[in-house]
Amino acid sequence: MAIVSPGIKNITESDSAELVDWKSPPSLLDLKQDYSAAKPAHTLHTAAVDRWLDVLEGTQVINAKKGRSRIVPKLVRKQAEWRYSALAEPFLSTDDLFNTAPATFEDKQSAVQNGQVLNYQINCKINKTKFIDEYVRAAVDEGTVIVKVGWEFEETTKDVEVPDFELQPTADAEATHQQLHTMMQESPEQYRAEIPIEVQQAHEVTMQQGTPVLPVQVGSHTEEQTITTKNQPILEVCNYNNIVIDPTCNGDIQEAKFVVYSFESSLSELKKDGRYKNLDSINFDDNSILSEPDHAITDDSNFVFQDTPRKQVVVKEYWGYWDIHDTGEVVPFVASWVGSTIIRLEENPYPDKELPFVLVQYLPKRRSIYGEPDAHLLEDNQRIIGAVTRGIIDVIGRSANGQQGIRKDALDITNSRKFERGEDFKFNANTDPKSAFYMETYPEIPRSALEVLNMQNNEAESLTGIKAFTQGISGQALGSTATGIRSALDATSKRELGILRRLSDGLNQIGRKVISMNAEFLDDEEIIRITNNELVAINRDDLGGKYDIKLNISTAEADNEKAQELAFMLQTMGNSLPLDMSKMVLSDIARLRKMPELAKQIAEYQSQPDPLAQQKAQLELQLLQAQIANETAKGQENAIDVQYKTAKTQTEIAKARGLDSQSDLKDLDFLEQESGVGREHENQIASLKHNQNMESKDHSRLSDLDKLAFQNMAQPTNNVQ
Repeated sequence: MAIVSPGIKNITESDSAELVDWKSPPSLLDLKQDYSAAKPAHTLHTAAVDRWLDVLEGTQVINAKKGRSRIVPKLVRKQAEWRYSALAEPFLSTDDLFNTAPATFEDKQSAVQNGQVLNYQINCKINKTKFIDEYVRAAVDEGTVIVKVGWEFEETTKDVEVPDFELQPTADAEATHQQLHTMMQESPEQYRAEIPIEVQQAHEVTMQQGTPVLPVQVGSHTEEQTITTKNQPILEVCNYNNIVIDPTCNGDIQEAKFVVYSFESSLSELKKDGRYKNLDSINFDDNSILSEPDHAITDDSNFVFQDTPRKQVVVKEYWGYWDIHDTGEVVPFVASWVGSTIIRLEENPYPDKELPFVLVQYLPKRRSIYGEPDAHLLEDNQRIIGAVTRGIIDVIGRSANGQQGIRKDALDITNSRKFERGEDFKFNANTDPKSAFYMETYPEIPRSALEVLNMQNNEAESLTGIKAFTQGISGQALGSTATGIRSALDATSKRELGILRRLSDGLNQIGRKVISMNAEFLDDEEIIRITNNELVAINRDDLGGKYDIKLNISTAEADNEKAQELAFMLQTMGNSLPLDMSKMVLSDIARLRKMPELAKQIAEYQSQPDPLAQQKAQLELQLLQAQIANETAKGQENAIDVQYKTAKTQTEIAKARGLDSQSDLKDLDFLEQESGVGREHENQIASLKHNQNMESKDHSRLSDLDKLAFQNMAQPTNNVQ
């Protein structure tokens, strides 16, 4: 059943069903109803932003009388100019904006690769300076910055002359394959990245057949190849007029159920993108960008292309959630339409399945998704300063400065002509020249007006925390002590650091989204140039993890304070610190002073030793070694001497004992001789010897008797025979 509504042509449930095979796809009417329901809240916000921008640019309407001043001092713009550089410089002063830290130690290498890819993309693939400037200025001017994170992919076909190779055995093939085999085993990623594909094929054939061969070019042929020209993330700072957010998200865009974003495009661009369908059903004459009052066009001119391929139309893109499978659970999807024609309907193509928008508030407002700029705080101050300034200018402008008056009776006609020609003249004798001639000058500015201006400037600086050329923020307000001055400056830096934290958190969210897209859309092995002499092969499987992404963000004041503390530390401990630790401190000081090249040179510096100092150190080492050897020899000699002296001591002890024994024997002999014991011993010995001789003779006599008896016994026996 067709549903017809004013301004919407032939919207049916089958319009979206023709693009997808979902069970319950949303209709264009459903999408436009969400857009219309959120439009009032969006209109209130855009009206407030328009008023803030008028205050910023000084374009307020002044109801002044004719001939009176209409000047509007740009107090807010002056404050904003101080903010721009202070907030943008921390992001632009370093090449490594993203510093990835792993969640676990196992993810260290992958986290390092993620950091290299992110920093390469933000520095080389995206205009970093333009993006950061627009990012910061949108936050400062409008109070809210919304960044759309997307992915851009383009490829083209090209005729390329490809060489033809033939595998042939060569003289140095065996040595080459040995090197290739070693590289393939030790560094497979380097092997796949640096070795040509034909050489890899030759190595595989060599390993299979056992015969070393190498590719030899025998000719060439032309073939059509598909070349990727763009495969990178894109970051777009959205125009606040062209993005409508779900007003029920309670201040958090991640809780929003839908976001509608409009942009300008043409038939040629839509066809080139390749994601859009039903382009032939678009009525380009009825859907000109001039017929879309809700969309803020990029170019303020009314120029319109007349040819259909280049004619600009407004495309509305709906990112949200819908129960597309009729299961009671919503699924993230994206839909695009021009006028009353749906040209795109698909599930959310991004891997995180979230809305591809990051919103950052400059000055947060409770329970509001939008923030506030400094213009909201300074609007009344600028009006007061403007009123006082216009009054001062009117006082000065309405005076006849430089005009001179002459009393009528001061000069006659002849002298009056001389006076007008600048010649010497004569005045009447009865006229005082001091009262006869009067010069008109600017009136004195009232002191009260200057005090009001000074008071409003001081209040403006106190509201924003910006220390400009005036004396609004000073230690005098808190006392003339160093503590008062430090308190005022600390309050200023803390307010600025708070804004920086919100901006850096937005970049943190952008980095996380880009990491998830890299894991999905980068090639398996995409070679990217990281430095002048380093190529890193990025594996897609290593890019999908969850990492703690940190940003190197700080204020110039905080960096200066850290650098001063490190310099003081180096000054007090420099003489006792080793060279490597001194290099670490000096490198950090140079980095904080925004001198990355010097910091790198200091970190990589290796001192070249003096040849004379080296020779002296070598000789001193040899001298120490010789002294150690000498002392060792002396120790060994002393040990041997101890052993010798020990043995000699024992010998002397033995000799002493021998002498003692001889003395004892002599004493004993003297006593025996003196007492007659010696002679008695000699008599006993002599008697003993006599007795022994007598016994010996008795034994001999008995033996002779036995022998004679034996002989006598033997003789009768012989006679009997």
